[in-house]
Amino acid sequence: MTKSVLYRVGLPTLVGISIIGLWQLMSALGAINPIMIPSPWDISVGFSELVTRGYFWQATWVTLQETLYGFAIGVSLGLIIGALTGTFPMFRTAIYPFVIAFQNTPRVALAPIFLTWFGFGITSKVVMAAVICFFPVVINTVAGMASVGDNAKMLFRSLGASRAQMFFRLTLPGASAVAFAGIKTALTLALLGAIVAEFVGGSVGLGVLIKELNFQLEVAKGFAVVLFLAVIGLVLYGLIELLERFLITWKHD
Repeated sequence: MTKSVLYRVGLPTLVGISIIGLWQLMSALGAINPIMIPSPWDISVGFSELVTRGYFWQATWVTLQETLYGFAIGVSLGLIIGALTGTFPMFRTAIYPFVIAFQNTPRVALAPIFLTWFGFGITSKVVMAAVICFFPVVINTVAGMASVGDNAKMLFRSLGASRAQMFFRLTLPGASAVAFAGIKTALTLALLGAIVAEFVGGSVGLGVLIKELNFQLEVAKGFAVVLFLAVIGLVLYGLIELLERFLITWKHD
C-alpha cells in the first residue's frame, strides 16, 4: 500500500520537478521569450504577490462558489435524467435525442445568452457551469446502467425482485462506478464553465482576474492564476476520487 502511494505520488512529482527545472533552465539561457512564457521563478514571485492581495482570495471564493453550485446542479440533473433514461425505454426515446442535440451545441456560444437571461452576477456563471458538466454525467449514467448484465437481471427477476429492488440493489450499484467517472469529469468541466462565463461577462472571479492581468501585461501573474486554477482542479478531482473510494468500496478491493 505504502509502495503504491509512493509510486503514484513520487513519479508525478519527479516528472513535474524535471519539467520545471528544464523550463527554468531554458528561460535562463534565453531560449524562451519571457514576455510570452515567463520563467517558473517569475511566476512564483508573481503568485507570492497575488496571495497577499484581498481581491485575489475574493476572486477565488467567487469562482469556487460558481463551480461548486454549478457542479451540484449539473450532476443532480444529470443523474436524474440518466437514471430515467436508463430505466424507462419510452423516456429514452422521447428525451435522449434532445440531450444529444444539446451536447452538440457549442456551450461557449451559450454564455452570452445566459448573460442576457440571468445578468452579470453569479447566477449566469452557475448556469454555465451546470450546463457544461451535465452531459458527461448523463452519458456515463446511461452507459453504467446498460453495463449491468442480463444474467444478473434475470436472476433478480427469478427471485421475485420488484423494479425498485432491482434498481437500488442491482442497477444502481452496478452503474455507480461508471457514473462516478462522469462525475469526476463533470467537476473539471464545471470549473471550465465558470471561467468561460467570467471571460465572457464577469466583474469578479479568477477568469476576470486573468483578463485584467493580461491587459496590464502582468503575464507572470496571469500564468500564476492559470496554474492556481490547475491546482484547484486537481484538489477537487482528488476529493471526488476519495468520495468514490469511500462509497464504491468493491471497486478498490
